Amino acid sequence: MSQLHNLLLDSLLGTKHIDSAALIKLQEKSLCVTSPGFNIMPSDIQTLVNGFAKNPLQTRREGLYFKEKDYKCVRADDYSLYAKNGNTGVVVVKTRLHLLVATYVAGMYPSICVEATEKLGEYLRKKGN
Repeated sequence: MSQLHNLLLDSLLGTKHIDSAALIKLQEKSLCVTSPGFNIMPSDIQTLVNGFAKNPLQTRREGLYFKEKDYKCVRADDYSLYAKNGNTGVVVVKTRLHLLVATYVAGMYPSICVEATEKLGEYLRKKGN
């Protein structure tokens, strides 16, 4: 786990444009690793899993309710969900075994959050995770 934890911290939080990050096991719908202080409730995990289980168009229309906030979904496809609420947002990337979750807050660049999260997701997919 420490290797995954270090990967999460270095490649995502190291950008300084990601506030918090987590890796969720898809099969078990449970947290695998999280950045310090980032607590995701089981209901939030289910929301993210459902975001991919639904038709992407439906997810875009409905948005996401994550960590007690309504988010407008700006992208939804088979591998990525991007949602925002004002100047905060959440980026979720799906791999074979995991959901990679990253959040950003005011003062951070969403584009850097998206790029770093997508790159790590691509790396995990290549590794078979």
